Amino acid sequence: MRELTPAKILRLHFSERDRYQGRPLYEAIVHKCHDLNVAGATVIRGLEGYGETGELHRHHVAASDQPVIVIIVDSEEKLRNSIPVFEQMMTTGMMAMSDAEVIRVRKETARTGHVPDRA
Repeated sequence: MRELTPAKILRLHFSERDRYQGRPLYEAIVHKCHDLNVAGATVIRGLEGYGETGELHRHHVAASDQPVIVIIVDSEEKLRNSIPVFEQMMTTGMMAMSDAEVIRVRKETARTGHVPDRA
């Protein structure tokens, strides 16, 4: 029987050009999530989009300014505690939180019979 765990999904929306301390913002956020021991974070690059300014973000011949979404999954408490950290790292953008149910899939590897643990 599957075990469903209540969780939250936090989505951070911003531009591919956004940076934090000299590196791409999406990279800095994923590394910060890892440092904070957040359950998981994934970066998705959009084809085109816009936000509150109305400026279109998309791929250009000379440069790329595509929209980026960082999807973060963990408990509500951990994500709510992380929001001020992400907010401090962002100069513009949007965050959206929604409910989720986590279904963990963990199978033994065929070679070792071992289920890898996340430290």
